[in-house]
Amino acid sequence: MSHETSLLRADDAGYARAAEVLRGGELVAFPTETVYGLGGDATNDMAVARIFEAKGRPRFNPLIVHVDRIETAQGFVEWSHEAEVLASAFWPGPLTLVLPIKAGAGISPLVTADLPSLAVRVPAHPVARELLRVFGGPVAAPSANPSGRISPTTAAHVAAGLSGRIGAILDGGACEVGVESTIVGLTEGPTLLRPGGLPAEAIEQALGGPLARHGAGDAVTAPGQLASHYAPGATVRLEAESRREGEVLLGFGKVACDLNLSASGDLTEAAANLFAHLHALDAKGAPIAVSPIPETGLGRAINDRLRRAAAPRD
Repeated sequence: MSHETSLLRADDAGYARAAEVLRGGELVAFPTETVYGLGGDATNDMAVARIFEAKGRPRFNPLIVHVDRIETAQGFVEWSHEAEVLASAFWPGPLTLVLPIKAGAGISPLVTADLPSLAVRVPAHPVARELLRVFGGPVAAPSANPSGRISPTTAAHVAAGLSGRIGAILDGGACEVGVESTIVGLTEGPTLLRPGGLPAEAIEQALGGPLARHGAGDAVTAPGQLASHYAPGATVRLEAESRREGEVLLGFGKVACDLNLSASGDLTEAAANLFAHLHALDAKGAPIAVSPIPETGLGRAINDRLRRAAAPRD
């Protein structure tokens, strides 16, 4: 379906228009603190189907529902003690909780990929929160990019990938965190389903115990678990100590490179720069080599995205 994609400012008129587009069953890209989301009314089957259509996203890959506050989330899922602990500590913020969906929740089954659980979060970005308030309902929103490609951290990234396929883009500037939310499953014991913008160590400290880990061969139970994901058009080589002939190098720390995630070795800065730098290097049309990234804190989320970007494509 071809659309005229409107670019909206984050002001009263922009929020009102974005909410109107959502109520009409069309899609609005909007900023969260992690990446830009591609939002549709989570209760509207046609709107949710349009998310999959616009992204070219596999239908067995569930979506995260964004809500304005904890109380709203409790209306859709079976709340638990662990959910209360984590939501109180980290919402609003870059944490998604997967909980059993309530009977009669009214969420489109396309959102959950027919699983008995729902992924839900309260985003921290003021533009996202105001849009959710004005719209007044749950918004299903994966990252606002063609499925499997580099996630968008600016309105320009969204426009480059989805212009003409969606109703509107609400421009809220560049995203602060830069990698998607951490996903924790609470349908059984607390399980890390996807590393992300909130380090697992902080979650384990809040819970007072370790998180179980989702295995590579396990079934898809949450967004962002496909082996090849977040991929640029170019091939990606990891753990590169230097660039080979014809490559561009995405650096980390003190290294001669084409673009540096963080010259000072700051993982928070590196996470915020990851997708924007991949977009910029991908535009050069050359294979991308990436410096080693420490496998600690936010480094786990960065390496998770890089491994999926480098994975063999179907």
